[in-house]
Amino acid sequence: MSTNPNSDTPPMKYQSIKQIDVPKGRDGKHKEIVTQLLSDIEQLEVDRALRIPLEALPDTKENIRSALNRATHQRGIEVATSSDAEFLYIWRMSDKSS
Repeated sequence: MSTNPNSDTPPMKYQSIKQIDVPKGRDGKHKEIVTQLLSDIEQLEVDRALRIPLEALPDTKENIRSALNRATHQRGIEVATSSDAEFLYIWRMSDKSS
């Protein structure tokens, strides 16, 4: 921990580290399912959608949608989702449907 040369300022409470040592990636708890969904989305044929049983999801459909939304925006992929009582549907947006 660094010391402050100005004696009027209270000492730092938290440790400091070099910026280069700060982790840049984020492996969230949904990484495995999102990685699989992204792979499947990339392989989808035009006018096809993934149909994922809600019971197969490791978390709520809302949380999976949020994690997928962050990942697709980060990669510049446009997808749409829908759901019913049993399934989550995901498909790639095409120019004609945007």
